[in-house]
Amino acid sequence: GADIVRLWNLHQALLCFDYDSEESNEVKDLLLQCFMSVKHIKKEEGRRFLSFLFSWNINFIKMIHGTVKNQLPFFPRSLMEYISEVYFRGWKKVSGEFIEVLEHNCIQDFMHHGIHLPRSSSIHSKVREMLSYFHKQSKVRQGVEEMLYRLYQPILWRALKARNSEVRANAAFLFVDAFPLRDPSFNAEEMDKEIQKQFEELFSLLEDPHPVVRSTGILGVTQITSRYWEMIPSIIVADLLKKITGELACDTASADVRCSVFKCLPIILENKLSHPLLEQLLPATKHSLHDNSEKVRVAFVDMLLKIKATKAAKFWNICPMEHLLTRLEVDSRPVSRRIVNLLLNSFFPVNQPEDVWCERCVTLIQMNPAAARKFYQYAYEYTAPTNIAKLMLTIRRCLNACIQKAMKENLHDSGDDDGDESEKENTSVLDNVLSVNDVASMASLLEITVILWRSIHKALDYNEDAKNYAIRKFASVLPEYFRVFKDERCMTPLVILASFMPPSAIPTFSCGVVSRLRSIDSGADQSKYSTLIDCMCRWGQVGHVMELACDWLSDTPTPRKNVKASGRRVRIHVAQESKPELALDYIEYLLTHPVNRDCLLSVHKKKLKKLLKILSAAKGVLGAILEGTNADSGSWTQATSLRAFSLFCRLSIHLQHKFSEEGEDYLSFLKETGAWIESQVVPFILPSDQEDGISKHSSVSELIIQAYLTVCKDVIMVGLGNVTFQAHLLDLALPIIQTERGGFCAPVLLCVLKEIIEASLTQNTETDEVANLFRAVQNVLQKVLECVAHRLKKQQEEGIQLIHSIQVPLGEFIHALQCWHSSLPAVHQGALSTLLAATVADINCVLQKASSEKDFTIPKTISELPSLSSSLMAITMKSVNVVRSFLNELMECILSEEIKGIFSLTATVCIVMIIKGKHKATLLKDIAPAIRRKLVTCKDAATEGSSSTER
Repeated sequence: GADIVRLWNLHQALLCFDYDSEESNEVKDLLLQCFMSVKHIKKEEGRRFLSFLFSWNINFIKMIHGTVKNQLPFFPRSLMEYISEVYFRGWKKVSGEFIEVLEHNCIQDFMHHGIHLPRSSSIHSKVREMLSYFHKQSKVRQGVEEMLYRLYQPILWRALKARNSEVRANAAFLFVDAFPLRDPSFNAEEMDKEIQKQFEELFSLLEDPHPVVRSTGILGVTQITSRYWEMIPSIIVADLLKKITGELACDTASADVRCSVFKCLPIILENKLSHPLLEQLLPATKHSLHDNSEKVRVAFVDMLLKIKATKAAKFWNICPMEHLLTRLEVDSRPVSRRIVNLLLNSFFPVNQPEDVWCERCVTLIQMNPAAARKFYQYAYEYTAPTNIAKLMLTIRRCLNACIQKAMKENLHDSGDDDGDESEKENTSVLDNVLSVNDVASMASLLEITVILWRSIHKALDYNEDAKNYAIRKFASVLPEYFRVFKDERCMTPLVILASFMPPSAIPTFSCGVVSRLRSIDSGADQSKYSTLIDCMCRWGQVGHVMELACDWLSDTPTPRKNVKASGRRVRIHVAQESKPELALDYIEYLLTHPVNRDCLLSVHKKKLKKLLKILSAAKGVLGAILEGTNADSGSWTQATSLRAFSLFCRLSIHLQHKFSEEGEDYLSFLKETGAWIESQVVPFILPSDQEDGISKHSSVSELIIQAYLTVCKDVIMVGLGNVTFQAHLLDLALPIIQTERGGFCAPVLLCVLKEIIEASLTQNTETDEVANLFRAVQNVLQKVLECVAHRLKKQQEEGIQLIHSIQVPLGEFIHALQCWHSSLPAVHQGALSTLLAATVADINCVLQKASSEKDFTIPKTISELPSLSSSLMAITMKSVNVVRSFLNELMECILSEEIKGIFSLTATVCIVMIIKGKHKATLLKDIAPAIRRKLVTCKDAATEGSSSTER
């Protein structure tokens, strides 16, 4: 820093150097290096020195400018204002020829680049920032306005009419940023004429065919009208704003334009003089709240928030409350939380008494219950946790008051009203509005209480006193709530509320949860038991749920209660109905939800092993069903056994993940299951000579295999299945896919292949084991496509269904291969080769059949192809990279003569024509001539053959 100060103090000494002498060359280099130095640019004395250098020599100005332009890509944006200041100070210092060179070679050069540089350029925004510095100076420094008008004159107006939309958009930005461009020496008439011309340009921008230009025009209009409201004729302002709010707010061609309208209107709201006019115009935009673009809806609500903040108008006059609540009910988080912020003072007025909060809550419920739940879901973001807790307790008082009012009415009806007024705590303004018989309102209040408690549970965890107070207050009334609010909709929030408290605080309820779970009927909807199980998990009592499920699955009746008689101890064993299906529902629910699953896996290992063993019994039952000896399988039906089998496999994975570090190998259960399937299940898949429908045994075996493959796919996906596991799985699947009805496992098998490819990225692919695995992957893919082709020939409808079922997983597999083709070149090439061979063979077959027909036409679109090749080409065409790789493989096959003969070559012509119709012709520049040469060769060979025959 001190060196820079000393340099500035010696700046006059530079005038002693002869610019044109050779001795000055070294000095020039050193001076130009100063323009590359961030230290010189950031320090005040450094900027003074750099601006002084513009006055040393005219030619040096050009060298400075060239150096700065070369350095712009490497300068941070934060430096742009300092660099602009250097240019501006230099411009002020120089005169005569110097100022002409600086203006035309530097400033106007920046203007040219600001207009013509693509927006994607790294320096476009920096050049724009430098020009903005000059635009700002025009408002405060004399002479700048005239200079800008003069320098923009030859380039800006022409650029606004350019054919290139990006040039127009860049020019539009500079125009609105520099507005008004004028020469102070103009007389009044000339000035009016110039300003009128520029307002006409603004209207033109709003009508430009390109959305980016229209968006820039909107930004310009709002900035200009906000800044010069009093100076612009009111009729022009009104016309501009009507154009924006009436037409561009509904621009059907571009969501970006609609979004710009509502992002830019708040700029005008900063000017209070605009409020009366906007209050008239903005109601026309109310339907933008329901725009199909989320960013437009977000911008619209942000505008309403600005209207509310600036008190420009009543926001509900711009957009009715019903619209806001409807949107709040269904919209995404970004929109919903903004609407909550907008409505907070209306429905949660923290400056008013707590009873008013509750009244507003009930009003909101009556207006729109779903919107009410959403409102309180996000309310905690805009108010203190204390206020949320107070509202919870106020709702509690309100519910208590409703219950007391009902009790008094009952007493009055029975003539036993003693007029007890002791419960003053529970009096409420809403006594005359609410009733316990209004189930919808009662349920909504309970649901909102749950939502409020959830929203501040972290804050309550940090404040034990507040948490204990809330628990104490609600625990004292919860038994009464369970007694009064018996409707199903009320029970769910009550159970959740109970789960927030320790079980000891509500013994009457906590002791009966297992009984409630036991009494639920088989086949019940998940909503009947989900909250009860969640509650048990929160209390750390998931073991009781597991024991109940194990009892039911073990099919052994358990004692329900002991009844004591006077004088003697008599035990009455009441056998409970076994509900294995419901037991599986409970286990599946526990395994499916992450929080509950963690609770389940935290149970003692011995109990988990017991559950795994019970579920493994499904294999025995399924084996008996396949053998036809399932007479004594208890209450386990075929469907029950299949579900239990699937859950057994899933539980094995979770136990492996949980306890693998402890040396336990639960994956061995899955491997043993694979061996069991191979020996006991696969033989029951229909042999190739059996075509008389699908037997019951075949159906069961297919379902078992599908369940097993699905679980194994997940094992590989989460990284628990090593290369050996993957190889064994493909060895198991290969003979299955080759059976007559092996297509049933094709979709899940393709998913397995995709997971193997993605898993291989973390492994060493150079080993023999991995090479063998990759060969197996290619082999399985080939057999899957052969299976599909075979099914199409035998049963066309079934074949088409099979094609539809494999389209998505096959597409994902090919996409994964393409993404990692550089890491797995052999598999990538092999898969594309298989895909290509299947496509060519399918088209070839159709061409041969149709060659005898006179009016036969070659397929030119995907839809005209036969089913299999149509599906394969559709998958290929989704990605230009896959198409490129596909064509490379096609080229290889043609050159190596793997594809030969007139029909196969014609099939390749079909493929190329279809690709040409969807992708750029440049992709085909190499392959088209190669196919042509092969066709000519084929034609010549055919001609020679016919000539020799004639001889």
